[in-house]
Amino acid sequence: MLPLRAYARLARPPRLPRPTQLARSSLPRPSPSRPAAHYLALAPAPSIRSLHSSPPTLKEKRWLNNTPPEDDGEDGQSSKQDDHPEKPLPEAESSKSAEERAKSQSSKPDIKASSSDSASSPSAPAPGSPGGQSPPGAGGPKEITKPVIPEIYPQVLAIPITHRPLFPGFYKAITVRSPPVIKAIRELQAHGQPYVGAFLLKDSSVDSDVVTDINQVQPVGVFCQITSCFTSQEGEGKPEALTAVLFPHRRIRINELVTSSSVKEDGAVGIGSPVEEGSAEGEGEVKSFESEVPGVEEVREELGTVSIDSEQQLPDVQRENQDLEKKEVTQIDFLHSLLPQVSLTNVSNLSVEPYEKDSQVIRAIMSELISVFKEIAQLQPMFREQVTSFAISNTSSQVFDEPDKLADLAAVVSTADVSDLQAVLSSTSIEDRLQRALVLLKKELINAQLQFKIARDVDTKIQKRQREYYLMEQLKGIKKELGMESDGKDKLVEGFKEKASKLAMPEGVRKVFDEELNKLVHLEPAASEFNVTRNYIDWLTQVPWGVHTPENYDISHAIKVLDEDHYGLKDVKDRILEFMAIGKLRGSVEGKILCLVGPPGVGKTSIGKSIAKALGRQFFRFSVGGLTDVAEIKGHRRTYIGAMPGKPIQALKKVATENPLILIDEVDKISKAYNGDPASALLEMLDPEQNKSFLDHYLDVPIDLSRVLFVCTANVLETIPGPLLDRMEVLEVSGYVSAEKMNIAERYLAPQAKTAAGLEDVNIELEPGAIEALIRYYCRESGVRNLKKHIDKIYRKAAFKIVTDLGESCLPEPPTPPAEGQVEAQHPDIKPASELTSNVSPDAEGNGVDSKADVTTVPRKPMKVPAGIHVKITQENLKDYVGPPVYHKDRLYTHSPPAGVSTGLGYLGNGSGAVMPVEINSMPGKGNLQLTGKLGEVIRESAQIAMSWVKANAYLLGITKSEAESTLNDRDVHLHMPEGGIGKEGPSAGTAILTAFVSLFTKTRVDPDTAMTGEISLLGQVLPVGGLKEKILAAHRAGIKKLIVPAGCKPDIDENVPESVKGGIEFVFVEDVRQVLHEAFRGTEVAKRWQETLPMDEEPQRERH
Repeated sequence: MLPLRAYARLARPPRLPRPTQLARSSLPRPSPSRPAAHYLALAPAPSIRSLHSSPPTLKEKRWLNNTPPEDDGEDGQSSKQDDHPEKPLPEAESSKSAEERAKSQSSKPDIKASSSDSASSPSAPAPGSPGGQSPPGAGGPKEITKPVIPEIYPQVLAIPITHRPLFPGFYKAITVRSPPVIKAIRELQAHGQPYVGAFLLKDSSVDSDVVTDINQVQPVGVFCQITSCFTSQEGEGKPEALTAVLFPHRRIRINELVTSSSVKEDGAVGIGSPVEEGSAEGEGEVKSFESEVPGVEEVREELGTVSIDSEQQLPDVQRENQDLEKKEVTQIDFLHSLLPQVSLTNVSNLSVEPYEKDSQVIRAIMSELISVFKEIAQLQPMFREQVTSFAISNTSSQVFDEPDKLADLAAVVSTADVSDLQAVLSSTSIEDRLQRALVLLKKELINAQLQFKIARDVDTKIQKRQREYYLMEQLKGIKKELGMESDGKDKLVEGFKEKASKLAMPEGVRKVFDEELNKLVHLEPAASEFNVTRNYIDWLTQVPWGVHTPENYDISHAIKVLDEDHYGLKDVKDRILEFMAIGKLRGSVEGKILCLVGPPGVGKTSIGKSIAKALGRQFFRFSVGGLTDVAEIKGHRRTYIGAMPGKPIQALKKVATENPLILIDEVDKISKAYNGDPASALLEMLDPEQNKSFLDHYLDVPIDLSRVLFVCTANVLETIPGPLLDRMEVLEVSGYVSAEKMNIAERYLAPQAKTAAGLEDVNIELEPGAIEALIRYYCRESGVRNLKKHIDKIYRKAAFKIVTDLGESCLPEPPTPPAEGQVEAQHPDIKPASELTSNVSPDAEGNGVDSKADVTTVPRKPMKVPAGIHVKITQENLKDYVGPPVYHKDRLYTHSPPAGVSTGLGYLGNGSGAVMPVEINSMPGKGNLQLTGKLGEVIRESAQIAMSWVKANAYLLGITKSEAESTLNDRDVHLHMPEGGIGKEGPSAGTAILTAFVSLFTKTRVDPDTAMTGEISLLGQVLPVGGLKEKILAAHRAGIKKLIVPAGCKPDIDENVPESVKGGIEFVFVEDVRQVLHEAFRGTEVAKRWQETLPMDEEPQRERH
């Protein structure tokens, strides 16, 4: 690369000679209206190497901007100066200069000759407007040459680009949104220097017009010429953007960013800067400048110096050029004022390693490239147009003369990754560049082949279907003309009429049917409304108008069916038998709405199937849990695309009868949203007074649902809307006790699990002790769903044990049935990618998944386990099948608890009961009450009531010595209920909390075998609570001997609690708090004292089972 000073000489050729008689003040000077770039753009057409033959005559000019400069001298003679003969240099000096310049040209490459990267394409535009225009005021004809792109351009405006790098010779439009960058581009065009550097951003997600760090962009880019610009508005209120069309000329390498601080330190004077008056007076000053600035003599020796006789003075304009040469300048110094809002960079041309065009390797790669180009061009027309355009623009008659352009073309037309394209751009070796381009083009060929094959297969199928359709239409026409087949629409109408004739449609429905059928007859099959009307009539004829199944009112048959499938559930079974008895007496029965409420896993959903089986009705189930759309119940209107009726109409269509049993599951989990409240839609369907004329939005005709038996299921009643709950008959399904679970496991769950595991003929013994341990230590839920999972797991483990113990010798694998065909994993017409390319290793192909698999329709026969196999599951080896126990003990305090502890009973969320201790302690404080254990609001209120009652009766309880003495004012009380991870809520812990308070303050322990449940009032009344069956079951499991329960709960206990659960427990039915305390502390000193201070009105009722 030439030094910067040498470049400054080359960039600013000598001025045109002016008449010597012109005054100095009349010479043109650089000014803002006419910058110095106009004068520097005048480059002598004859190159330096032509000076050895003849004296230089300045007949040729190259104009880099639109119009040549106009002199603004005082005498206005600039337009006539060209009429004067040009004064040649002395012959001796010109010959001497010519010899020196010839030596320089022989040792260095010609600066006018452009390399493969620097030379522009034949279609490369000229900077500014095209050449060939004579400057105004020319006195005679002058020979004009085409403008030449500068060979060396050390400093450019850097433009970052995204997605793909640019390649020399191929246009690219970019959009600039930064106002400073837009201003810089317009300044470049105004100064006749429309050149920028385009560099690819490393991060494609960044969208910026300014490079702030050299590491943001790739080091190698392209030197581009701005051919045209136009502004555009991207949107209302958005800033104006500039779209510039770039034509890359050569590859360049970015060296460093130019900063505003570096510009100030260097003190460079831009081209547009004014020149001082006294800096160009004669040759002496020039010599002093050369002596002060190092490197100038070397440049002169390198380029050759034109010596001028002292008698022949240089023109003033040439003297100004020498003044400009004294300072280091660049073509874009006028952009320094925009720093750092724009990115200026120092760049250098990317040198290419020498290569031989006749190299066999290069010629072979180029031949392969051309061959691949031809193959792709045959497959893709768009690709063919790009290759044709390149061939037309190629100046060389032989494509082998320009391997670099061929490599660039391959990279431009490929859709490779950005990194691969940048590698082609950055490569300095022509051979390496061609190799990389060939790889990219090979990938394009594979893609083109695959696309062509897919398109061909699709076209083949489409053509085949079109041919079949055409022939079928012809066949239909021929048959219709011969009377062999009627029109499809006529056949459809006849089918609807035949269906309707078998249905007992009401008069209003029949009228709607006739109207819609008449509309269908007059509609064309291609009309959009045809399908809508056809679907509507189809649904109208699918409803079972007047069709019902005969009902079975045999009571003994119903009892047998219900007992076969379910154990217990006495209330539900009795209600169904009552329903059947009424139907037997009346001959018919209206539909009823039942709601089964109970914990999960007790058989609410499955009992619905048994009821339908006992009644001989069809069964349909749908869940409304989480339902938010009213259209699921009422249907969509016909105006919507894909409209359908609601679930009730779909149920009638599926069961094809008017009197099915419809089970609506999870009715307590229904939701509401912006598109309606489904619970409100259920009101019309479940109301016996309204469902005789249920109106679906889709059918829009009244439907009779009064004969349907609706059974709803729910876990709780609190979340069911009141109006909906009022329309249903609620039947509570309580949880199973241990004895009931034992019967269910032995009679239902174990046989089902044994059959499902394939062990129905194997001697597998599940002992009752194992089932009892399973219920007690693993499955305490009120339902049996979890128990069923554990029993299934036991039989699965047993099956695995049998197979592994016997081995393959006793249970050999049967021979594989003969294959009846093969199923391909991919489309049979599309070959895998490995068949489209030849450079896939055999190992890679062998490791792939087999695309074909054998299939058969012959069923596999079950294996027969040899006789004599016996597996026994006992309580001792139960953990080998189901793991360690989940529940270890039922009571926290198995021995005598400390003072301040009582035993309560709770109802858990899974439907089971639990023994829940209450712990209270006190410490010095200010009389505050602290509650822990994840307690709900109701339990907190119960604790406040109990503490208030204790404070009010402290003297009667013996806590204080006088009635006037206050208690607990200097003590804080902390109440805790263990297992804090489980939330506790409900009004059944009042008696237990009160007993714990009294135990703490009287320092008296409570019997650990005594438990209690019930709520208290502020004045000491004991109120009844629920969940007694589950609570008593938990007390029975924990070995509780005495239960203190509210007297109001006695009927519930007598009715619902089995005797097996009540066995061994003494029940004490209390009505007020005094009875609770006397029973809890029976036999203690405080209880004897209370006989006088806190006597009972009457003894509580007792029962021992």
